[in-house]
Amino acid sequence: MNLYDSNRILDLTKKINYTLTENLKEADCYILNTCHIREKATEKVYHDIGRVKKAFRNKLKPIVIVVGCVAQAEGEEIKKRNNAVDLILGPQNFQNLASALQKTRTKNIYTDFLCDDKFDSLPPSSTPEVSKLITVQEGCDKFCSFCVVPYTRGSEYSRKVENIFQEAQHLVSQGAKELTLLGQNVSSFKSNIFEKGEKVDVGLASLCNIISKLDGLERIRYLTSHPKDIDDLLINEHFENEKMMPFLHLPIQSGSDKILKKMNRNHTQKDYVELIKKIRNKIRNIAFSSDFIVGYPGESEKNFEETLELIEKVNFASSYSFKYSPRPGTQSSIKHIDIVDEKTSTLRLKKIQSVLNTQQKEFNESFLSKNVKVLFTTFGKKKDQYVGRTPHLQPVHVTSNENIIGRTFDVKLENLTSFSFHGKILN
Repeated sequence: MNLYDSNRILDLTKKINYTLTENLKEADCYILNTCHIREKATEKVYHDIGRVKKAFRNKLKPIVIVVGCVAQAEGEEIKKRNNAVDLILGPQNFQNLASALQKTRTKNIYTDFLCDDKFDSLPPSSTPEVSKLITVQEGCDKFCSFCVVPYTRGSEYSRKVENIFQEAQHLVSQGAKELTLLGQNVSSFKSNIFEKGEKVDVGLASLCNIISKLDGLERIRYLTSHPKDIDDLLINEHFENEKMMPFLHLPIQSGSDKILKKMNRNHTQKDYVELIKKIRNKIRNIAFSSDFIVGYPGESEKNFEETLELIEKVNFASSYSFKYSPRPGTQSSIKHIDIVDEKTSTLRLKKIQSVLNTQQKEFNESFLSKNVKVLFTTFGKKKDQYVGRTPHLQPVHVTSNENIIGRTFDVKLENLTSFSFHGKILN
């Protein structure tokens, strides 16, 4: 979602005649789009502001703007600590960027929750790409005790179906073959449309079905989902709609019921495993990725072993894992009890990542020598090299004498290096 927001910010600046530069020292406007999900990401914000100040030390002072979730959560703190920062915009306020740049500012912190204003103000994307992102939902009402999203992105908001479809239509007309629908909790998407004078509810399954009608669109993905919101309609849409990719990112965070309860996840390990089984029984070729937090306050060695047991039961195609990071204002950071020491958290992280990496390697190795449809999206690093993705999101490198970006080919997967394939185009 931060990548999506950054691209839309770039579109806004183009409207007032700014152009992108790769050279920091020649820039006269520096925009830092920020993430507050972990402490390390927040620390980088202040480090980067210092780096900018140093780079601009010997030239006319540029405009420095901080946007995103750190701006939302720590706007006053940023202003107090950094006189170099001119403008601070929360994630639902960057639509004010262009007007603020063009006039003398009387207000330099914008942190209201203005979803409607934000999306209604955004210009059409001007960067044609084969694989594009669309934010369809923002915010979250789950209030997991470790998560800062409800405080930085606000309560759940779903965009109008008509507006999403228009954006999707525009992107496909520009050459997009794959669309990824984004939301902090995208599976909770709820909107409506009018059909024959009656209001009809639209969830994520129906939205995917509507978008799939676009000629030229080949693939649909979505993230991130909560296990509580995966319903039969969405599972059935995967089964019936060939444009739905057989890969689902479904975070669980922990395999321990005790820790899941402390996290306020509102499901158990058994609920999660049964959901996985239910989906696999319907869609045989589907694969799963997940998120895991180790060292959550109160996590015992037994609780950690329960997480490893869950991982063995599910067998993930890929996953993300992190040490617990207390976020200001969240329930887990307020209580300050049963803290797991840093050494133990580090050891647990290494252990869980070793297991997850082994599962990913075994999953990828099962595709060697097979023929897989690959949509090519970008140039590779070598001459005549192109990079694409399989339906399961695995990167594939091939060599071609002609430009194949935007095209789908059957590819024989011949070699696996780290987590990327090298293959040969068959057709």
